[in-house]
Amino acid sequence: MRGAVIVIAAVVIAAVAVGPLVLHWLTNQPDQRLVDLDVYRSGGQAVLRGAPVYDFVTQPPQLLPFTYPTFAVLLAVPLALIPWTAAQWLWTALIFVAMTLVVRYSFAGLLGRIRPWAPIMTGVLVGVCTYVMPLRDQIRFGQVDLLLVAMCVADVAPARTRWPRGLLVGLATAIKLVPGVFVIYFLITGRRREAVTAAVAAVVATLGTFLVLPADSADYWFRALFDSDRLGANTATTNQSIRGMLLRLYWPDAVTSVLWLACVAVVAYFGFRAARAAWRDGDEIRGIAITGLIAVLVSPVAWIHHLAWLVVVFGAIVGDGRDRRRIALAAGIWIFYVLEVPWWGITMLADHTGPRFLGRVVQDAYGLGALALLVVLGRRRSRPMDPQSDGVDTSRNHAQVGTLGP
Repeated sequence: MRGAVIVIAAVVIAAVAVGPLVLHWLTNQPDQRLVDLDVYRSGGQAVLRGAPVYDFVTQPPQLLPFTYPTFAVLLAVPLALIPWTAAQWLWTALIFVAMTLVVRYSFAGLLGRIRPWAPIMTGVLVGVCTYVMPLRDQIRFGQVDLLLVAMCVADVAPARTRWPRGLLVGLATAIKLVPGVFVIYFLITGRRREAVTAAVAAVVATLGTFLVLPADSADYWFRALFDSDRLGANTATTNQSIRGMLLRLYWPDAVTSVLWLACVAVVAYFGFRAARAAWRDGDEIRGIAITGLIAVLVSPVAWIHHLAWLVVVFGAIVGDGRDRRRIALAAGIWIFYVLEVPWWGITMLADHTGPRFLGRVVQDAYGLGALALLVVLGRRRSRPMDPQSDGVDTSRNHAQVGTLGP
């Protein structure tokens, strides 16, 4: 009875916390409501009526195209079979299911230490994390990012899985390519079987879609994939990847491309080294957080909502909750990403407030913050958590260290 009361209280706490955001974004102007979900659903409708998936755009004023691999549009077909209002509420519910799962794994150390009250703390953490801008944008736009984060975390973090480990990473990669960084994470941590499973799952899903939608698949892989302008203005403030930050300097294209490739190489090299070190320390969540940040930074285009990995970052920093300095650091990062700092930079540039370079730095705040988080997580060392108390496998890391090489 007591357990049921605690669970109900947790749900109430989370609902009260996130209710204002949900009601705001699901009752705002119809043409501004969950616009990315509208893209997914419109893609599913295109499949059902036999129209080219990569030629349509959504209704004005958005005029957004479908930009994901063809496997993703197959998964969107069920959304096209239900009313638009029902799809909005269903998708929002799925976002919070994914959020709860990610919180459960990311804060496993803390939740395991207060096990009787873990549901209450989970509800609190879901409410707190939702107000970070990249997370509240999940609701605003009806984005898929948090669902993909949940798939990767559920595949990598548990001590055991009921499916071949790597399967969910592979399917997530077939949906949106970027989770493919976890294939590299599996490889550098000596988990070759998992890496192969992920790669095979992605390939099978992609080739299977070719059989169902051959023309659309060919259109994506041989044309749409290479047209980054389909994603929107790459120089927009919302693109907080390394490439986005460099593009906003408006240097010659050749210089920008060379610098971007050099930066990607440096971030990938040191980032994956840090991720491997975290795994060797027995801190899988920190390794996942680092890998997620790498994915955001090295992508050609990474919108602000792609920083949904911040939930995992918060969990990696808080740890078991015993260190007040770590909690204070997480709180500071939370405040930073709650505030709309990049738009302060736009105001500075528009009003000619201070040096123009400073305005650019502020405009790039979220991307630069992600770089700083890579450094923070890369330098942090934490003792392995007890896998019996949190459901996250850490002991297996040390058993495989010998396969990593020097």
